[in-house]
Amino acid sequence: MITPTPLMQLVAGVWGFKTLAVGVEFGLFTRLAGGRTITVTEAAAEFGMDERPADLLLAASASLGLLEKSGAGYRNSELAEQFLVEGRPYYFGAQVRYSDLHTYLPWHRIGEALRDNRPLTWDPQQQSMFDTTDPKLVAEFWDAMFSTSRFTARALAEAYDFGAHRRLLDVGGGAGAFPIELCQRLPQLQATILDLPHVCARAEERIAEAGLTDRVGAVAGDFLADPALPDGHDVILLSMILHDWDEATNRALLARCHSALPSGGAIVISELLLNDERTGPPEAALMGMNMLVETEGGKNYSGTEYVTWLGDAGFVDARVVAFDAPGANGAVVARRP
Repeated sequence: MITPTPLMQLVAGVWGFKTLAVGVEFGLFTRLAGGRTITVTEAAAEFGMDERPADLLLAASASLGLLEKSGAGYRNSELAEQFLVEGRPYYFGAQVRYSDLHTYLPWHRIGEALRDNRPLTWDPQQQSMFDTTDPKLVAEFWDAMFSTSRFTARALAEAYDFGAHRRLLDVGGGAGAFPIELCQRLPQLQATILDLPHVCARAEERIAEAGLTDRVGAVAGDFLADPALPDGHDVILLSMILHDWDEATNRALLARCHSALPSGGAIVISELLLNDERTGPPEAALMGMNMLVETEGGKNYSGTEYVTWLGDAGFVDARVVAFDAPGANGAVVARRP
């Protein structure tokens, strides 16, 4: 018998997100790092709250798989220990925090975005979503992107063999999560990040922290406005880039990628890919809705669409490689003949 229970689960989705977000806000998972346990009474004292809300927070976090309970004590689940403890290599809390502060509230006005076909998180008549002058927002946005990208880069590296490449150009590479992860794994690889000047400054900090200044560099530029992309690379990466723009803009960028690569050079498009029927998976379709909230022309596309565009740009042997990560569920790869 069909029931409305799945609808209630959708209704409750926001409750789960906000429970996660407040746990990150309070530093709950970082405080429990390394196997520490905490009781309701201890949590109430530590977080300065009554026992009733402490009990509810710990129980809800456990129900979501973020905490585990043993006796009267709660401790981090493996999921929280790996991804919600600040300082861990694949810390995901920055994405949770950014979404809570800057994405969640505009989603309350999604009907407005659908009617007007305009973003809600910024005013395109006053600024660019990627070129804001607010230093705090810049830091929060690119930290969130790094948080999402680092593990995605790991998954991509396991799905696609970068071992045959020597020089990577990461177009719109942000704070450098992909080059850092790939170069740490592959000693023969060198990389260049192409992004806006203030983003390059953020990337250089991350590169220095990773000890990779001799192998990863950042070049300031605008990949949409510059007449040509930097040459001298045998693989170009577009990770979580093309969903920000419309088809015409993406086709033009792919044509410039083709021109920048030598014969035999490869292109890798890493994205949350829709199926050909445009019925899912949910993470790709819902990211498309988020592009309505956050961009002027962005949407999520299918692997087949990318394969077609790559062929039209002159690439050959295009194929889709599937994997599982927060920022992508697959990559479309092709080469310049």
